[in-house]
Amino acid sequence: MNSKRPVNLDLSTIHFPLPALTSITHRITGVILFVGLIFGFWALDASLSSPEGFEAVRNALAHNFLAKLIAWGLLSALAFHFVAGCKHFIMDANIGVSLEGGVKKAQITIVASVVLIILAGVWVW
Repeated sequence: MNSKRPVNLDLSTIHFPLPALTSITHRITGVILFVGLIFGFWALDASLSSPEGFEAVRNALAHNFLAKLIAWGLLSALAFHFVAGCKHFIMDANIGVSLEGGVKKAQITIVASVVLIILAGVWVW
């Protein structure tokens, strides 16, 4: 039996289009946000437990490089996930569902996300 199925399944040789990459990144940022809830819940619990806990969280976010990096990473994931989610809502409304529209929306998603990530970096640092 001669099958026409693809033989090469090496993902490093497959060229993904930009809309596919933004969709995959949207899923990855969702996982990052889910895991980041651990940091967020710890900070919320510590800051609400006592005035000393609030100061500890405030000092960690003000002076600890790792805490700032985690906060910026979570804000960056949130920014991209939000913008890509808005793109998916627009697609659900059957707006720009063509190939050209998908590429254009992916480009807009990346540009808007980069702007929000830079603004989050300025705010955190």
